Amino acid sequence: MSVLPAYGLLDTVPAPVLQEALWWEQHILEVLTGARPGEQDGRPRFDPQRRSLAEREAAKAAELVAAGRKVTARSVRDRRQRYQTDGLLGLVDRRAMRPASASGRVDAQVVTAMRTAIAEASDTSTRTAGFVLWRTRQLLEHAEGWSGSMPSQRTLYRLFGRLSQGRQTPGTARARRSLAARPETAFSQVGVVAPGEVMQIDSTPLDVMVLLDEGVTARVELTALVDIATRSITAAVLRPSTKAVDASVLLARSVTAEPMRPGWSDALRMAVSVLPHQRLLDIDARLQHAAARPVIVPETVVCDHGKAFISHTFRASCRFLGINLQPARKATPTDKEVASYCAPCG
Repeated sequence: MSVLPAYGLLDTVPAPVLQEALWWEQHILEVLTGARPGEQDGRPRFDPQRRSLAEREAAKAAELVAAGRKVTARSVRDRRQRYQTDGLLGLVDRRAMRPASASGRVDAQVVTAMRTAIAEASDTSTRTAGFVLWRTRQLLEHAEGWSGSMPSQRTLYRLFGRLSQGRQTPGTARARRSLAARPETAFSQVGVVAPGEVMQIDSTPLDVMVLLDEGVTARVELTALVDIATRSITAAVLRPSTKAVDASVLLARSVTAEPMRPGWSDALRMAVSVLPHQRLLDIDARLQHAAARPVIVPETVVCDHGKAFISHTFRASCRFLGINLQPARKATPTDKEVASYCAPCG
């Protein structure tokens, strides 16, 4: 009956708050199922066959009140509903997850004006902190209802340091444009639990020179297909420039076994790895002599708007394999952040 939690968000919860949520989870599960996790037999007053849900919630409230907790049947019901909707995260005290204010006690109009000045610098040439402070004052002079009480120069510089943290405002324009595309809050987590349910594909140029077949040196692109559930790179290819056929080859490699090649160590065999392949030998005998690379059939593939991925060839390959192709939103790298991170490191 337990709902899978958003583990990335739970990592930010203080330990005492998380322990409190885990304590509540035991009681909520008893209300829902009639027994706590690990117990074979439940108590009669929580038996779903004999007691209604409202009766079980009232019984749990009475039990906790007797133990010194100030709760009501309604509060138990509210926690039960949040748990069924959001899992363990629904039982976490949301006050512990509120982000700290970066502006402190500085007037809200000043903060708004400085945020605007910093945002304007995302698509322009590099600006210094002094210029951002000057632009902030200029915006405030034309702001409606501005009282004219400016913080000290030292306070403004401290505010600029906090608001521009991680935004590369005094850095390069390319870095600022990339960072400006990121969301203000933490990345949301895709609820994937099975291999192949959601996969991501991406290309990145490598800052190395290689000798091509034509005898000339040039840089190459690494294109990788990554499974989100297992974080496995199921296929990758190096090309001077990734074409639609190269992206289609990655799909084929992901769904087929990689044969061992001459000179490869026996340690690379799937037969000596921890991958569960024995039960699949009756389906594909090639797994007996395959390399230890996971064979994963994609259900959904997330890509950017590169020509190789939105081409007719790649779309046709996805349709042939029954794959749902999901292009990411433009200028939103967080839609495929796993592939964007894995592709450079190979």
